[in-house]
Amino acid sequence: MDSYRIHILGAAGAGTTTLGKALAEHLNIAYFDSDFYYWQQTPEPFTIARPRDERIQLLQEHTVGHESWVLSGSLCGWGDAMIPQFTHVVFLRLDPEVRLHRLRLREVERYGEQILEGGSRHQNSVAFLAWAARYDAGNHSLRSLRRHETWLKPLRCPVLRLDSTHHSVEALLSQLLPLLCPATET
Repeated sequence: MDSYRIHILGAAGAGTTTLGKALAEHLNIAYFDSDFYYWQQTPEPFTIARPRDERIQLLQEHTVGHESWVLSGSLCGWGDAMIPQFTHVVFLRLDPEVRLHRLRLREVERYGEQILEGGSRHQNSVAFLAWAARYDAGNHSLRSLRRHETWLKPLRCPVLRLDSTHHSVEALLSQLLPLLCPATET
């Protein structure tokens, strides 16, 4: 079996986690989500970031025991130490309107009435959705298309670009697998 160390990134809501899990399952390899490393595991999720050094140390400790893995989410600004390990990077795009709609639905699914006005997560949800909406036009100071494109340019491994706007996870896998595992010539 070939060794794969695949990083899948894109905007929040683009489907990197869903594709990452499906790809890891299909290839029967380990899966890691950058959010687990970025955020401390607290009763109120996604509120306290881990210190940068702790994030990368934990990520490296978890991946070192695996010959192959898939890592989804953004590492820009903190995870560059992982770059030399990548065999492939997948940049996943999604129409902004579809992506923001998905994120609103995900917020309701995760937190229910807590995101309604007066709810305990209302302000967090409003701030998160506003942050996510700035991705396509944002500058380098935040997780943005511009920042991701700049981060991708110097990579030495293959960068595979997929658009998930009109594609199911199965269709994305069908596009991606031949790029990762080209048929060997006999």
